[in-house]
Amino acid sequence: MSCPLCLNKTIDFYHQDNQRDYWQCVQCELVFVKLEFQLNSQQEKDIYDLHQNNPNDLGYRTFLNKLLIPLQKKLPKDAKGLDFGSGPGPAISVMFGEQGISVENYDIYYDNHPELLQKEYDFITCTEVVEHLYNPHEVFSQLTAMLKSGGLLGIMTKRVINKEKFRNWHYKNDPTHVCFYSDETFEFIAKQWNFILEFVSEDTLILEKI
Repeated sequence: MSCPLCLNKTIDFYHQDNQRDYWQCVQCELVFVKLEFQLNSQQEKDIYDLHQNNPNDLGYRTFLNKLLIPLQKKLPKDAKGLDFGSGPGPAISVMFGEQGISVENYDIYYDNHPELLQKEYDFITCTEVVEHLYNPHEVFSQLTAMLKSGGLLGIMTKRVINKEKFRNWHYKNDPTHVCFYSDETFEFIAKQWNFILEFVSEDTLILEKI
């Protein structure tokens, strides 16, 4: 077994609950579950189909604005973006469109257009996506390659604090959540893939490609 983010083979046991075991990489500090606890594609989609990602939902718009507003301040007016993992909505692309900013939607289940992954973008958004990744090393490499120099990668995901808080953390109870990132993990990602990291809030961050 190796870390799915940095591929390091030195792994420590982190936590166990009634559903799964969790492990932590000693190098990048990613907390993750083993392959045996990961769902198949149909099981995963059945859960995603229950999500209500409605751009007309005021509460959901407020949630997404935690990323959209600080990201938009950094973008040129003619910026072109991609919402990676746009889900059954989509929503953030609609909200950017209201501001005159063009955003394509890509989702392996709902908007599976692989040709979009061959383009370059000024920015990419990943809202509540990275915790679902079975192969984050591959995906972060792919996203980095898709960004122009100076491009922005906006991420929303709740972050690991420590073992004590993890024990009662509701976020780990979603069976589609398989990777959990701390501040230190994102600092590793920034160094590994050559980004400047800005923590915007407790669940929002922006990476700028160097």
